[in-house]
Amino acid sequence: MFFLSQQRPLELTKEQKCKRIMTFAGLSDISIPQDIPVEGEITIPVRSRIREFDSSTLNESVQNTIMRDLKAVGKKFMHVLYPRKSNTLLRDWDLWGPLILCVTLALMLQRGSVDSEKDGGPQFAEVFVIVWFGAVTITLNSKLLGGNISFFQSLCVLGYCILPLTMAMLVCRLVLLAEPGPINFMVRLFVVIIMFAWSIVASTAFLADSQPPNRKALAVYPVFLFYFVISWMILTFTPQ
Repeated sequence: MFFLSQQRPLELTKEQKCKRIMTFAGLSDISIPQDIPVEGEITIPVRSRIREFDSSTLNESVQNTIMRDLKAVGKKFMHVLYPRKSNTLLRDWDLWGPLILCVTLALMLQRGSVDSEKDGGPQFAEVFVIVWFGAVTITLNSKLLGGNISFFQSLCVLGYCILPLTMAMLVCRLVLLAEPGPINFMVRLFVVIIMFAWSIVASTAFLADSQPPNRKALAVYPVFLFYFVISWMILTFTPQ
């Protein structure tokens, strides 16, 4: 015991002393004063809470929700009317606009039936099925070609780009109120061709960048056929 108590500590070399000083030099400034208690509570700033509350849609009224959705649909309509390369339709996709356009177009393509036993119901179903089946087929074709666009994003773009053809159908219905003749047909033909080209340009502006460069033609060709069929239905429409 006496030997252990009287044993002298090992002396450090100058190099070891320098290493120890450099190791603990950075810890001298991290000391905690005795008068400051090491305790507390993690809280979220008030501004962050207000921002999170404002961005939540769970507490908004039904009227605000409907108005917000209608504004979003109106903005997408404006993007179609003024086609340019943008990812708005792809980023904030929805199917409310395509549904409204499809129902409106099918109602305007509804023929008045002379036979009282037929109310023209299957005509509405035919238009509805053609529009949605064509959009689904084009979407599947785009995915099989390696497109980097989701299924519902493609449906959203194809559905919203029916807007010019819906406008063409409205103009044709007004023109058909006049007496039929070659001038009547030429006016309808001109309007349908312009709106058909408008739909093609608008859809390709949103879908062009989502396809591989060497397969864009294969992706655009079914879109051309899709809008061509709808345009032909509009051009050959007769009230009776």
